[in-house]
Amino acid sequence: MALLRVDFFSDVLEQGTSMTVLLPQRCRTRIGAPTTGGETDPPVLYLLHGLTDDATAWLRYSSIERYAEERGLAVVMPQVHRSMYADEAHGAPFWTFLSTELPDVVDSFFRVSRRRADTFVAGLSMGGYGALRWALRQPERFAAAASLSGVLDLAARQYGPPVSATDPLMRRIFGDRDVAGSDDDLLALLGRADPAALPQLWLCCGTSDVLYPDSVRFRDDCATRGIPLTVDFGPGDHEWSYWDVKIRDVIGWLPL
Repeated sequence: MALLRVDFFSDVLEQGTSMTVLLPQRCRTRIGAPTTGGETDPPVLYLLHGLTDDATAWLRYSSIERYAEERGLAVVMPQVHRSMYADEAHGAPFWTFLSTELPDVVDSFFRVSRRRADTFVAGLSMGGYGALRWALRQPERFAAAASLSGVLDLAARQYGPPVSATDPLMRRIFGDRDVAGSDDDLLALLGRADPAALPQLWLCCGTSDVLYPDSVRFRDDCATRGIPLTVDFGPGDHEWSYWDVKIRDVIGWLPL
């Protein structure tokens, strides 16, 4: 695998930003030997970080490089700070950056597949919310999406009880607008979704995790609406030892 830190200018954010990228390496049997032809561009996983992390977290705290290499998968890990993957009321338009600009930047820099069948998204905690939000709002882009310990009932958390500094965080991101019923509300997006048009969805959370009730509500809403969902609940907490195991399960589940 090739490992790249990419520092680039974002027109949407109007500032420099970064992403960490893993790319499968095409090897030759000897230096100077011609390629055999028929190589295809690798499938790509957009892998989203959590609230207190950055674009390096998955690489530092998990074995994502080894897991991706096993399946010939490119991995793009963007940086969005503490934005909830939203267009912030008092900040930057990170949703627009993620959903509109980033895929074009990736396509311009790297040879990865542009086919829906080869494009996936996953994330942990805040990134689990971002991954499912992206998949539900742009289902035509992804073949599969996964949440690991995601913040999946954001409307219930907007006004408390807070998780750490949630209240000031919510005010900075959403201002005076209510999450409930909006395009920021995953449960509302489920209600408006066409089950037949959605990518495959995967959900895991440890039963000791403070966010476990969010995943249960999301599971129950999917069941009510007839939306297929793969669920993995079991022992675990909000920590990297859990996510390192589960991201390997996610990569093994992807329809590659």
